[in-house]
Amino acid sequence: MARVPGSAPANRPRRVVVGEGMNETDSGGNAKTDVSLPAAFDALPLSPGLLAALKHLGYQTMTPIQAAALPLALEGHDLIAQAKTGSGKTAAFALPLLRKLNPRWFAVQAMVLCPTRELADQVTQEIRRLARFEDNIKVLSLCGGTTMRPQMASLEHGAHVVVGTPGRIMDHLERGSLQLHGLNTLVLDEADRMLDMGFHDDIVYVAQQCPLKRQTLLFSATYPEGIAELAQRFLRNPQQVKLLEQHKESKIRQRFYEVKHEERLQAVATLLKHYRPVSTLAFCNTKQQCRDLVEVLHAQGFHALTLHGDLEQRERDQVLIQFANRSCSVLVATDVAARGLDISQLEAVINVDVTPDPEVYVHRIGRTGRADEDGWALSLCSPRDRRRVDVIAQATGIDPEWHTLGSLQSGNDEPLVPPMVTLQILGGRKEKIRPGDVLGALTGEAGEGRAFTREQVGKITVTDWNTYVAVARELADEALRKLLTGKVKGRQVKVRALED
Repeated sequence: MARVPGSAPANRPRRVVVGEGMNETDSGGNAKTDVSLPAAFDALPLSPGLLAALKHLGYQTMTPIQAAALPLALEGHDLIAQAKTGSGKTAAFALPLLRKLNPRWFAVQAMVLCPTRELADQVTQEIRRLARFEDNIKVLSLCGGTTMRPQMASLEHGAHVVVGTPGRIMDHLERGSLQLHGLNTLVLDEADRMLDMGFHDDIVYVAQQCPLKRQTLLFSATYPEGIAELAQRFLRNPQQVKLLEQHKESKIRQRFYEVKHEERLQAVATLLKHYRPVSTLAFCNTKQQCRDLVEVLHAQGFHALTLHGDLEQRERDQVLIQFANRSCSVLVATDVAARGLDISQLEAVINVDVTPDPEVYVHRIGRTGRADEDGWALSLCSPRDRRRVDVIAQATGIDPEWHTLGSLQSGNDEPLVPPMVTLQILGGRKEKIRPGDVLGALTGEAGEGRAFTREQVGKITVTDWNTYVAVARELADEALRKLLTGKVKGRQVKVRALED
């Protein structure tokens, strides 16, 4: 393959496979790393400020992907790391890029490309948290869905790290508002989904604008052919780390149900009525099927929302906030639209369609059963799709547990009502509103009704133009009234309850 600006010599990466209790090599001759024992962050060559931030955040021992990737990245190697959302991968690339920054030089020295605005925002906040005890490190998010001018103004004042989506980063490069002459670290986060979303040419363009002398860190949940092509083109002698996902049967209970193709949407409602999870993520293969399933669920009284590529950014933000706040019982999504979601306390994943890709299946169900929680992975399968389940079983080493819908308990038609309601306040960061302002308005004496306790107020999310607060459903009307009759940051605000 011909060399292009911004590219690296073609090479074959050395692989490090990460898992528990492993031997030195696998059947493919790849090096393996046993990270079953916890590794302490203070064993790494990090600055006192970074170590202080880790301690402040409660990060004591490294996750498996961090234990395998951080020593290699801190040594300056280019890296291909195969790991999913929720594995701790952000710190695995944020710590190396932060360690190399010169705070006194206000030039872009590190750049992270992400597939979605939501993931870019999460990564931006995590890097800021890790850099809080360093010198004045400026981290800037550059994503679509907002106007260019404020971003251009922020770039004029200088930034050390930029995090953004490929299209918006490319826009800034073409306008000349983003200069990369000082870049020493390029990160491609969730590179497989960036390819799925059609960003290949944008990624290539952006990488070609970067200095040849740089460190490139590529993180991806799967390793399709397109990732191999990018790695060969833009990475130099990369080390490869693979985190083997192991879903313990006791944590994620997998069940398969054979149904007729035309009965799948009603079957989802049947599963929800039987298992009654508080939060469920249902995967469909197409946007139209997402819409159809939401209609079926709404008709039966379920609080359900959909996430797909046709939503405007504002609508997408509201959907994700409501689901994360547990004020929506079911989120129906395509794989591409759900990429980057890291929702805690997700009780169930329902595969409305069985995917033909075992890695996608593992990635889907891995969103439940996090930490010490249990989760259900329920898959609907038409007779013609039984072969797909066989492929998944062979690839993942499971013995599929088959059930029939007729075996489920019937007669429980009580509505599946989410425990929280999300209130939307008109006003956000642009009006200098902070979470503490909203909390103070609810727990203070101003406004009609009694003061709430801190425990009665859920998650508060502040965006540029709106603020969202979760409250217990039985207190929602009272909280709405208190905010409408009181003041937030010294002024009256408009508030409404978000309900699907």
